[in-house]
Amino acid sequence: MFKRTPTTTESTQPIPAVERITSVLGSGVIWHGSIDGSGGVRIEGAFEGEIALRGMLVVGETGRVTCENIRANTVIVAGAVRGNITTQKLEIRATGRVWGDVVTTAFVTEEGSFLRGQIRMEETVELELGPPPEATPAEEADASSAEPEPAPAKKKK
Repeated sequence: MFKRTPTTTESTQPIPAVERITSVLGSGVIWHGSIDGSGGVRIEGAFEGEIALRGMLVVGETGRVTCENIRANTVIVAGAVRGNITTQKLEIRATGRVWGDVVTTAFVTEEGSFLRGQIRMEETVELELGPPPEATPAEEADASSAEPEPAPAKKKK
């Protein structure tokens, strides 16, 4: 199983191996717009707009996010977020700061973290992300080139 070693500026808790970061907005980048789709995104720069993500969003220690409403399966905040968060799991690290209301099924916080807003815990959270994206032609080619699984052996009577 993949295990991530934290750097000196990160919390000692590794990000779960099941959900991987596939895109990074670097610390020198300022982005205005929207992020949607599938995968894991880490923001170390400044982002303003909308986020609707089927996957994990990590706001790193240098990350600054301003959104009316962030929607993602998992949100980890080590930087600053201004806006409401709707997620299945929210984790605010010791360096994390959140100004906004939260709707979630699971909430984790470290000593030193900050939240100004209301938390509403639900049994389930509907992220309203729409249908999952269709496979790209490259993904379909990869799937069709894979060897088919052998048929189960028939028992003799």
